[in-house]
Order: sequence, then structure tokens, then C-alpha cells
Amino acid sequence: MASVLLKLSGGPNAVTRLRPLFSCPGRSLVPEVQTNHFHAHAPLLNSNRSSVVRCGRQKYERLYPVMLVRPDGSTINIRYKEPKRILQMPINVATLSEEERRSRLKKKEVKAPKSQTAEVQEDDFSAEHYSHLWKKK
Repeated sequence: MASVLLKLSGGPNAVTRLRPLFSCPGRSLVPEVQTNHFHAHAPLLNSNRSSVVRCGRQKYERLYPVMLVRPDGSTINIRYKEPKRILQMPINVATLSEEERRSRLKKKEVKAPKSQTAEVQEDDFSAEHYSHLWKKK
């Protein structure tokens, strides 16, 4: 069946329809295709969009410049959610040599607190020396 493409006049929103060449006036053998429903331009952004779609901002509004220290000692500058100067990545203990592992464990050990002798200072405070401040004349 042969068909003809008809363009109806009506300005920029004109509808293009596909109609059969031989058709009855009230009936169409081929369904109409409206091309004005195809997205040919960007959607208009207005106030209705904000109620349907979330804000297009990042999860954290403010990110701070921070220096990241890797386990091998190299450093890079990154953006982080908290204002810190330096972030240090943890070291994998399994990759350390036996000597380095022992020295790190020795640093972590709980050390017994040194007994400190409390120094007793003699008190030579006398309230009578300040009694003139609260006595009425």
C-alpha cells in the first residue's frame, strides 16, 4: 500500500502525519504518527521541575583540601568532608618485615606508668591576712 506524507500548516508546532494514498474519508488504514511528540529540543526547566527531582548538588556542600599520606609514604592532595590537614592511610602489617612488625608492636604495648612521688608543698596561706576585705568599718 502506498502512502503519502502530508504536512499540515500551523507554524513550528505543525503535526506531520502519515496517511495512506487510497483511504476512505472516515477511516485510516495506517495509524497516524505525530512527530511533535519526539524530543527535538531540550526540556524547559521551570519551577515544576524542582518538586519532582532532587537538587543537583553534591552530598556534602563543602569539601576541604586535605593531604593524603599513602602507606608507602607518597602524598596526594584530595578533597575531604572534614577540615583536616593530613589523612594517613593504615599500613598493612602483613607486608612489613619481621623487624618492622616487632618495632611497631613494641610502640603499641601498654607501658606501666612510672610511679610519681607527689610533691607536697607547704601552705602559708592565712585568712586573717585578708580579713579586712570582708569586715565592715
